Amino acid sequence: MPGSEVLHQVVPVAVFLVAITITAEVAQLAGVFDVAAHAMARRARHRVVLLWLTFAALAVVSTIVLSLDTTAVLLTPVGLAIARQTGIAPMPFALTTLWIANTGSLLLPVSNLTNLLAVHRFEDLGASHGDYVRTAALPAVTAIVVTLVLIAVLQRRALRGTYAVDPPADPHDRTLLVIAGVVCLAVGPLFAVGLEPAVVAVASATVLLVALLWRAPAMVREVRPPWLMAGAFVVVAGLLRAAQSEGLLDWLAPAVGTGTRPLDLLHLSGASTLAANLVNNLPAYLLVEPAAADDVRRLVATLVGVNAGALVTPWASLATLLWLQRCRSAGLQVPLLKLAGWGAICAALTVTAATLAIG
Repeated sequence: MPGSEVLHQVVPVAVFLVAITITAEVAQLAGVFDVAAHAMARRARHRVVLLWLTFAALAVVSTIVLSLDTTAVLLTPVGLAIARQTGIAPMPFALTTLWIANTGSLLLPVSNLTNLLAVHRFEDLGASHGDYVRTAALPAVTAIVVTLVLIAVLQRRALRGTYAVDPPADPHDRTLLVIAGVVCLAVGPLFAVGLEPAVVAVASATVLLVALLWRAPAMVREVRPPWLMAGAFVVVAGLLRAAQSEGLLDWLAPAVGTGTRPLDLLHLSGASTLAANLVNNLPAYLLVEPAAADDVRRLVATLVGVNAGALVTPWASLATLLWLQRCRSAGLQVPLLKLAGWGAICAALTVTAATLAIG
């Protein structure tokens, strides 16, 4: 792949990563996630399972519209705070945040950086953003449903009963809150109709930064764009593309197979899952993509593996590392071996079901 084509594919993804992180962090500072979660707690009729389901719905929307890393970074402390304030066991909320962040990141190109990379391959095949959404829709819904059913089974004891305390609503600047809320509600449809994700993200980040400078300028220093992460992503992607163009990775093709029959797609998604848990989902996608770029169904099967399957090792997804850091900051000790075991079960079930749902 020529250098200019690498930049055309990778740089917009890096720009999107920086801009959507700024959007999400300003939204958090404005209180969007806090107010939404507290409103759900007040309307859950003091039933733990209803509170969990409404929180899960927020996690799904956050992941689809603002990306999996946003969910991991911003919703984890919200869920843990609600659990602490209501006296509910925190693990159902923590596990929901982690797993939905990964398995729920299939529907829109912006839900995961791997999806944004795949969109360029869709375009090479003559498919649009709308074609991506139509192909990924059923696998995406399947992955989310399977994940939530499994959490309900694993955490069934913690999800029983009621809670007596409504968490208090923190005070927020109403004007900034309204602006941030409107922006967050607008970006999802704008992404879905096929506008360039980087352009939408930059526009939303610009509006929210201006609003923050207007209403709470002292908070601007709390916004931390992931410059290092974005730069590292561009470098790694460039190196992998260079290796592919030199034929150094041709040996990978037999490992992921060919064809579009259900067993072929399961072979591909399974190999992608293994690669994601060995080296991380982003480089795993870049490694597998050349062998899957001949058909939109194979591309979606690859995304199913690297997105929904990245649940076993802590480094399989950046979202998992961010989630672990937030859990530890909140004082929640996560048993890594048990988490890996649960993650292996969830990955096997969701990847299999979502792959079989590919039309």
